[in-house]
Amino acid sequence: MKKFITTLRDIFQIKELRDRIFYTLGFLAVFRLGSFILLPGLDPEIVSAAAGNPSNDLMGFLDTLLGGAFSRVSIFALGIMPYISASIVVQLLGMAVPYFQRLQKEGESGRKKINQITRVLTIAITLAQSSAYLATSVPEGAVIVSQQFFYVSSVILLTAGTVFCMWLGERITDKGIGNGISMLIMIGIISALPAAIMQEIDSNSNALWLVIELIMMFFVIMGVVLLTTAIRKVPVQYAKQIVGAGGKKKSFKTGQRSYIPLKVNAANVMPIIFAQSLMFLPSLIAGLFAETSDTAVWIANNFSDYTSVAYNTTFATLIILFTYFYTAITINPDQMADDLKRNNAFIPGVKPGEATSHYISLILDKITLPSAIFLAVIAVLPAFAQYANVTASLAPFFGGTSLIIMVGVILDTIQQIDSYLLMNSYDGMMQSGNVKGRQNVAIA
Repeated sequence: MKKFITTLRDIFQIKELRDRIFYTLGFLAVFRLGSFILLPGLDPEIVSAAAGNPSNDLMGFLDTLLGGAFSRVSIFALGIMPYISASIVVQLLGMAVPYFQRLQKEGESGRKKINQITRVLTIAITLAQSSAYLATSVPEGAVIVSQQFFYVSSVILLTAGTVFCMWLGERITDKGIGNGISMLIMIGIISALPAAIMQEIDSNSNALWLVIELIMMFFVIMGVVLLTTAIRKVPVQYAKQIVGAGGKKKSFKTGQRSYIPLKVNAANVMPIIFAQSLMFLPSLIAGLFAETSDTAVWIANNFSDYTSVAYNTTFATLIILFTYFYTAITINPDQMADDLKRNNAFIPGVKPGEATSHYISLILDKITLPSAIFLAVIAVLPAFAQYANVTASLAPFFGGTSLIIMVGVILDTIQQIDSYLLMNSYDGMMQSGNVKGRQNVAIA
């Protein structure tokens, strides 16, 4: 406890870190406030009565991810989800379209162009999703103005709300702590946790079963933490060049030893977010043909229930595929092999160049498969929790998207805070003169 208090004191003694934390809290407060602002033209009482009764389990699950804004029909009802969908599309284009591949290689200028394309695509996706959302999620009889005026104005407001959420996420990333987009999703999830716990306590009078639930949740959290922090160390040696008296290179000898830390879950939370963003599409598309096709009715029913076998099988498969996909686009073994070769470094027992690239790819394949499977298992645990009579409001916190996002974002934020504390510690040592051997050298 004393160490915790000391850490808090050190955090608030660093001005830059303190400012970033306050910036983050302020932006998150604005985001939460916007999730309670109702779309104009709706009867608040009707919307409030329907907010706690989603039309299906999938809608309730999405409502958990969005902190209740989805069922409240707020201006932030779609949240940051259209931006995530746009990011998926752009990254897929980066794998297949030469233009996007060139942009990825252009450094900072290419990244800015990709970000701009993603923003424009976000607006287009939001316009489509907002129309579908208004047609399916607005409670019957809640519209108290002209239907045409309501739908036109609401599409504009929902699109503006998503763009504003996107802007908030970028500001948190630039001026705050942590990844802004993930932070917005996390705060929406956490906001539902206290009410979910209270509902579980009220609905379950068996104290022993509540203790068992907490123990199970603890072990699931520990498993997610281990998955998130696990790394595979690839040993690396640096060759030290020996130069003769005449300035000619004579030989190399073994120099400093190090390692490449390959994360077991290199894709982090992104496969879950990507897969979740796509899971509403089957039921949405099938709903358009429900009146003419029995198959469409089956798809709509099963993919609207996040505890169904079809939903969880598809969800787990998408997570495994996206884990491989995101690992492939974030880690480039060829580039890593080239960087090692340029720095006179090599992996013991492996030839530089193509052999090193193949060796790193083989390791990635070996560690990505168990990571993807474990990630998929964690993602479908809420369905099993609900089968075990855990309330629908608390079940998402037994694993799945909610827990993985929370753990991943919290660990990432803690790492950034630790980096600031470590940097401040080094600065303090330099200013106090505690670094031995440091001399002031005048440069003419």
